[in-house]
Amino acid sequence: MTASPPSVLRSLLPWLCAALAAAAVWWHASVLLPFIISLVVAYVLEPAVARLERSRVPRALAVGGCLALLLVLVSVLLVLLVPIVSQLVPMVRAQLPDLLVSLWKGIVPHLQQFGLEPPTSVDELKAELANLVQTHAAEWGAALWQSALVGGSSLMTLAGLAVLVPMLAFYWLLDWHRLTGLADGLLPPRWRPHVHALRDEMDALMGQYLRGQLLVMLILAVYYSLGLSLAGFRLALPIGVFTGLAVCIPYLGFGLGMLLALVAGLLQFAAGGVSYPLIAVAVVYGLGQVIESFFLTPRLVGERIGLHPLGVILALMLFGQWLGFWGILVALPCAACLTVLGRHLLGHYRDSAFFGAP
Repeated sequence: MTASPPSVLRSLLPWLCAALAAAAVWWHASVLLPFIISLVVAYVLEPAVARLERSRVPRALAVGGCLALLLVLVSVLLVLLVPIVSQLVPMVRAQLPDLLVSLWKGIVPHLQQFGLEPPTSVDELKAELANLVQTHAAEWGAALWQSALVGGSSLMTLAGLAVLVPMLAFYWLLDWHRLTGLADGLLPPRWRPHVHALRDEMDALMGQYLRGQLLVMLILAVYYSLGLSLAGFRLALPIGVFTGLAVCIPYLGFGLGMLLALVAGLLQFAAGGVSYPLIAVAVVYGLGQVIESFFLTPRLVGERIGLHPLGVILALMLFGQWLGFWGILVALPCAACLTVLGRHLLGHYRDSAFFGAP
């Protein structure tokens, strides 16, 4: 016996409301972004806050302590840049002109093989650069000004998020039980057992994800520090640790770490040519990327959260396409939660009358 049209409409109404709510969130994503990020931060920190609260620590104090610890951990990642920058800047000032000249002298023979006649002396190169600047000064100036405006706007957005997200996370955590109680009160009573089971499974899944991600970061921090040390890099420890910790930001953390290692290597080994630092960085970071992409992340993160290696790669590409940098950052946990949700919906569909109808 098939369901009547009114009952079908009543069963589809909650899903229609959920779709409309998701569309509204998507259209107002820029405004809701700090609230969503702070909610994710609060969700991650809630188990630690609850544990402190069970130890008779006042909830406000537990919330403040957990947020302070998180800020300290983020600050450590930024502080690692201080010794790198403080040593690289004087080296750049002292060696950059000679390094550029040596690079140019190495490129000139290859250009001449294609019938080009680039300037071979330093004086000729300076004259060519001066002529190029005079010809395109206005065009380049406008482009630089536009880039500065865009970059300044992005920096202001990040600064605003850095201030707003911890504050919003504090209020989320402070009223966590009341807010989750209100959310439960909006659910139909017959849905609550299923939603609670889904929530518990997602909680366990996110715990597995965070433990796996931390393990990947620690292993890669040791690997990059050891690899650069064996290659003879003086800044091996700070660059290696920074790269390992920054891999929590897919692609961007790895790219920034590799760029710092490349600059440090070119400046340190400039007297012996550019071949050795280029090869050393390519070997260390190429092997590190292979280890991370094909072994560590799929095994320690993907398997823990129930994602196939193909699913990990697909999630990173899709969320990066949809949401850019923030999409890459939240791709794996969101994909894992969607996997759990899809598994529950599939089981509900198989148990429904629609699946069993002839």
